[in-house]
Amino acid sequence: MPRESGTKRAILDAALDLAAANGISGTTMDDVAERAGVAKGSLYYNFSSKDKLFEKLLLEGVGALTECLRNARSGLAGWKAIESMVRALLELLSENRALAKLMAAEILRTDRTWQHSLHLLRQEALAEFVEPIRQTGGPDGLPDGGTDRLTLIAGSVFGATLMGALDWLVFDPERSVDDVAAAVLYALSGRLQS
Repeated sequence: MPRESGTKRAILDAALDLAAANGISGTTMDDVAERAGVAKGSLYYNFSSKDKLFEKLLLEGVGALTECLRNARSGLAGWKAIESMVRALLELLSENRALAKLMAAEILRTDRTWQHSLHLLRQEALAEFVEPIRQTGGPDGLPDGGTDRLTLIAGSVFGATLMGALDWLVFDPERSVDDVAAAVLYALSGRLQS
């Protein structure tokens, strides 16, 4: 997704910072205008409502995430692709902690006007995990890794990575991406079953 520039970018960046600190419900359009350094009229010219502003912000974030995953798995297959995507996702989230916090808070909300759009983009992001999971042979008991079940597994991989990233960034930020990736991948590898 192309990134906005100028006034729109300042508004989106301000909204992200404020929502990460206060939540979307705790962020007002007045707060966003003040933080962005723009007149309220300019804010409403660019985004007709708070819902439109945060929909754009979340869709942009999930779009960037999908692109990151797609690039990370390019030329790789199976477990190597999964390893690369987990690491790339952790790096992306560590570079944008506000987005990580906002995504974690909003990804499971069902009462937002943008939920349908976010769901469609989330499906695109999860689809990046489906083929590599299929290539690993899928977990025992999955007949040929049916697509619905593979998407559920992809959601689990994404969720484990997102929660591992949040735990790391909030409680143990001095750890390296390599350490966190190794821990997440260990948990995903099935080695805990022994």
